[in-house]
Amino acid sequence: MKVGAAIARILKIEGVDVLFGYPRNAVLEAAAKEDIRTIIVRQERTGLHMADAYSRMTRGAKMGVFAMQHGPGTENAYGGVAQAFSESVPVLVLPQGYARALAHVPDNYNACRSMRDITKTAEPILRAQDTPAILRRAFTALRNGRRRPALVEMPWDVLAEDVGETLDYAPVVSTRYGPDPAQVAAVAQRLVAAPRLVIHAGQGVHWANAYGELRELAELLAAPVSTSLEGKSAFDETHPLALGSGGAAIPGQLRHFLDSADLIFGIGCSFAQTAFGVAMPDHVPIIHATLDPADINKGVPCEAALIGDAQLTLAMLVEAVRALLPAPRDMAPVAEEIAKVEQAWLAQWLPLLESDDAPISPYRVLWELQRTVDVAGTIITHDAGSPRDQLTPFWKSITPLSYIGWGKSTQLGYGLGLAMGAKLACPDRLCINVWGDAAIGFTGMDFETAVRERLPILSILLNNSAMAIELDQMPVATERYHATAISGHYADFARALGGYGERITDPTQIGDAIRRGIAATQAGQPALLEFMTAKETRASRL
Repeated sequence: MKVGAAIARILKIEGVDVLFGYPRNAVLEAAAKEDIRTIIVRQERTGLHMADAYSRMTRGAKMGVFAMQHGPGTENAYGGVAQAFSESVPVLVLPQGYARALAHVPDNYNACRSMRDITKTAEPILRAQDTPAILRRAFTALRNGRRRPALVEMPWDVLAEDVGETLDYAPVVSTRYGPDPAQVAAVAQRLVAAPRLVIHAGQGVHWANAYGELRELAELLAAPVSTSLEGKSAFDETHPLALGSGGAAIPGQLRHFLDSADLIFGIGCSFAQTAFGVAMPDHVPIIHATLDPADINKGVPCEAALIGDAQLTLAMLVEAVRALLPAPRDMAPVAEEIAKVEQAWLAQWLPLLESDDAPISPYRVLWELQRTVDVAGTIITHDAGSPRDQLTPFWKSITPLSYIGWGKSTQLGYGLGLAMGAKLACPDRLCINVWGDAAIGFTGMDFETAVRERLPILSILLNNSAMAIELDQMPVATERYHATAISGHYADFARALGGYGERITDPTQIGDAIRRGIAATQAGQPALLEFMTAKETRASRL
């Protein structure tokens, strides 16, 4: 068996059923022979974004895998790998490499060397017989501990060599670990004793499938729950204890409760310092529960820490808290305070959310979108910049993994690939990406991939014909050289690529247009709705 065929067989054994890629890479053809669906994209970064979402939506049960050619293909893929790394998403990256004699010659791109800082492991196959062991190490890294990309570089001259007559490979083990019981008991006492506790949940709750345990702990303690962007939809945001999710823009009730807390308990989050995360108040003590000990005291100081899987940690805490409380606490006082603060904050934004102005307010588009779709049956993601800030504070996720939040690397165009990967993993769900006219310039050609691969997603495009958030940063360049002006008729573009496209200029037509777009997706056609919007720069930054 040749190395390329052995890799494809190992992918099959590990449960991989889709391979995203761009030729030339010998594993693409070998995977097709193993009945692994191959999806060819228009650029490497989008393929990695699709693999990223596929891993997220299946919690790694069906691992996202991307294969590309050596040299320029691998160079182009760098951004997608970096994005998955920053968001802690497991993706198997399979770059073809230069021949072994050329791998370290100057000017030849060496993936193992160049991508070692954005992967959990990076290893080349230098001998054919080592292929099973190298893939075993890669999948072990993907399925255990902190989720991040693993890279196996395949020099093109090794791919045609023989591994041997038989392939000795079995699926790798997947393990979990939990915190020290004595520390759990001490933390439980701190949580019970805190009158103004806030629970802050991250995407570790998603990976651990710890939704029930998170809700049980919150209801036991009558503690309000906020989430990071990556953790959004880990807690039902229509629940009376929900504070919503925050990034660069956050809802008013979230900021109010964080600032007035006397203890913050972070579960499944990194507390990374980023402009696109929730800023923790300096005066409030923090207890940090996370899978990766490297996160402890990285971004914020903590007074206590629990290291382990979020589900195991929360289950142990629920048991310890139950032993300290005679009965669950009354949620009503906290719920009433949340509702009061939220209503006051929302009242300030309703004029934009319900605006009849033309050009259309982007807030009106997203407000009607939420009221038109079946939110519980929808998976939605934002793009970088204004779409993220205009969507996140107001969209209330109900079901787990229904919002793909992100924001550390913030690459424009990420949302399209995420929506396509989500649709592939969850074909019965309405999958939406919300992007702007800047984002479509980065990855828009992959709308054709959605058409060709029969992935009927709904793209909501907010077109204000400008890089609006850059206007106050580049006033002279804009005045003299129109540096922030961008344009295009993107509904026509979508139709030219074989999808459904519609441009909307009248705010009274928003709901009907959304329903027509949904109908197109239900008929199997990707849809792009282009809303001509105002150059809105206001956001809920608190």
